[in-house]
Amino acid sequence: MRFFKYLIIIIIILAGLGYGIYHFGTKMASEKLIEIVSTELVNSGEMEMIKQTIESDPELKEFIADAESFDESKLPFTTKEEATREIVNKIGVNGLQDIQSKVQQGQMTKEDLIREAERNFTPEEIAALKVIAYKEIYNK
Repeated sequence: MRFFKYLIIIIIILAGLGYGIYHFGTKMASEKLIEIVSTELVNSGEMEMIKQTIESDPELKEFIADAESFDESKLPFTTKEEATREIVNKIGVNGLQDIQSKVQQGQMTKEDLIREAERNFTPEEIAALKVIAYKEIYNK
């Protein structure tokens, strides 16, 4: 009987540690990822290039522009840190790297990217991502 009591206690402790490592690990990974990507985009001038690309493509402009009309209080997340964490949870770091390499090599179009987002995220999460992207791009 004592053996089972200690076994259950050990299992509960290990489960708690596992959850803590997962929770804080994804938080740390998403914060590091956002720091690296933000710095890289600003330093390389790619943020301005992204803004110009969106401005010149009516479909992309319309996709992002409807973010102005969303009520932020009803969105599942509102900060880029929360968004990054959700993306890392749903797609994973390896999945993001795979998507990045496919886009850079021209193997993934914007339509493919939108379909991938629709497959992994709910409409509310996509709306939240649009709002955050709009704020980042237009400094609002």
